[in-house]
Amino acid sequence: MELIPSGTIIFSTVGRSQYGFDIFCVDVGASSSTEHRLTDGTSINFNGQFVDDDQTLVFVSERAASAQLYLARPASSAPPQKVASAPCSLFHDRPIIRDDCVFFVSAHETPASFYHSWPAVYSACLFNAGDEVIRLTPKGGADYSPALSKSGNYMAVASYGSKPWGGEFHELDTQIVVFPVSQPSKRTVVADRGGWPTWSGEDTLYFHRQSEDGWWSIYRVNFPATEPPRRVTPTGLHAFTPAAFMDGRKIAVATRRKDRGPYRHIEIFDLASEEFHPVTELLNPETHHYNPFVSPGSKFLGYHRFRGAGDEQIVPNLEPIASPVKPLTLVRINGNFPAVSPEGDLVAFNADLEEHKGGVKIVKSDGSKRWTLVQGRVAFHNSWCPTDKNVIFTSLGGIFQASHVNVQVARISFDASSLNHSRSDVDNVEVKMLTKPETGNNAFPACSPDGKLVAFRSGRSGYKNLYVMDAVKGELEGGFIRQLTKGGWIDTMPSWSPNGEWIAFSSNMHDPTNPVTFGVYMVRPDGSDLRRVHVVGSSGEVNMERINHVCFSPCGEWLVFTANMGGVTAEPVSLPNQFQPYGDLFMARVDGTRLTRLTCDGYENGTPTWHSHLLLNGNGNVQVDGDELKGQFVEPHWISYDL
Repeated sequence: MELIPSGTIIFSTVGRSQYGFDIFCVDVGASSSTEHRLTDGTSINFNGQFVDDDQTLVFVSERAASAQLYLARPASSAPPQKVASAPCSLFHDRPIIRDDCVFFVSAHETPASFYHSWPAVYSACLFNAGDEVIRLTPKGGADYSPALSKSGNYMAVASYGSKPWGGEFHELDTQIVVFPVSQPSKRTVVADRGGWPTWSGEDTLYFHRQSEDGWWSIYRVNFPATEPPRRVTPTGLHAFTPAAFMDGRKIAVATRRKDRGPYRHIEIFDLASEEFHPVTELLNPETHHYNPFVSPGSKFLGYHRFRGAGDEQIVPNLEPIASPVKPLTLVRINGNFPAVSPEGDLVAFNADLEEHKGGVKIVKSDGSKRWTLVQGRVAFHNSWCPTDKNVIFTSLGGIFQASHVNVQVARISFDASSLNHSRSDVDNVEVKMLTKPETGNNAFPACSPDGKLVAFRSGRSGYKNLYVMDAVKGELEGGFIRQLTKGGWIDTMPSWSPNGEWIAFSSNMHDPTNPVTFGVYMVRPDGSDLRRVHVVGSSGEVNMERINHVCFSPCGEWLVFTANMGGVTAEPVSLPNQFQPYGDLFMARVDGTRLTRLTCDGYENGTPTWHSHLLLNGNGNVQVDGDELKGQFVEPHWISYDL
């Protein structure tokens, strides 16, 4: 009988836990700008659209453990009402309501092959979840950022077409495409490069693209297109995610200006005078504001931003996430590189990889309490000894460093009896170095199932290859070290199979000249039987694979990993920074078959660990513990002023 994957996968997401987005608006015609919050401070709420000029709002929220669609009415004490959407979809975006119909983006249909982006535009009856969901994007195609014309007769999208994803994740190679809502197959290309279209009336479209001089700018094109698109916003600043006023005289845009700090703000651009009028900078000068939208009568201007810190704004230590595979449970940790104790009662993780030297922490697996084991040092990647719940292996030193930079593998032991709910520290913590300081970059330790060996990556030869050493003595005190792989490439992030017969890892040995293209490999603990796991379903695009953070399932029949095979889910310029906005969790059998996508969102997910226990049991009955929500996230690093 074929084994069905079960247990719990805990993983991290870059920046997501700190977003705390709510949707706000201002009255455009008011003599003084007063900001009104339209959503309720639950989870993160973003990418809204006005239904009318009374501030009725349709928006995306992750309050149900995945991105779903909701409707909020002004001055109502009732919670937001869930809107009909695609059944079983983990990702929805950019909703629009017109009469009794809702239009939206979903990524629930698997393409014919991987390395194609999943998002497509759909329509459904507003509240009747049992009615048919109609796909408006052609089968095999991908569409982003839908916009309806004033009459509702035409829709514009940023379309990637049916071509396979090319690997870009800054400006996507999308076209601005228009089609009648009643005839979605009758598609007309009005611009060859562009994204985030918005209608002004029935015959004018605005969109963003990166101009030849490097600045993100807004362009205008007519429909039907009678001449090439014309640049609207000037050089010297970035302008993107436009929202047109229906009066044809103004557009709202998000901007980045070099002389006004690192923050993204919403401004109104007067098309006649070609002047910008600041909006959010006057209200919240040191807060990022995203993705403006305008009410149908041009009365209100909306956007989303960090809601602000408060006494009740807590980022939980552990957060359940919707899983597409039952009975597999997914849990997001407020940290990085989780590792679960043998009994499943504790999780080790790294709270901060760089700035605050967050060291190593442990948290109860119901999320109710955490403690600090090591602080004041940069630590990354943890492995709990399977035979001793009080021993954790980690890497001490800077992450993403060259092979010669000093990083050491350490063995941490502690007194579990001193885990006191009234304290945040732990008694009798001992940190023992297992690698020699002059041996370069030693990192990503993984303890064998019998607790006797540690596999790790080392740069001591000048290249980052895999080694094993004694789990107690290391390479010191008469211990031993043995090289498993050898060559001018990068081998990294090893994971032991539960029976101890295999070590899975990521490597670019198939293309050493490419420092980012990684595949899955397996090797015996003695260095024999080295093989590559070819993931079935990647359509032969093996040279595009960027597979990292490989981990065995508790039964040893599956692998979970972070991969780029789902393409891009949302326009990256509309999001906070993600180093790899295409990073999602996938799983496959150890022979590469049964490739299955586990997460689907606009974030970078990674560093998974898989445990047999069902964690977070009874979490609704325990005290919520976590960090104060501070909104500490940054803009995409590739939006540059150095032009």
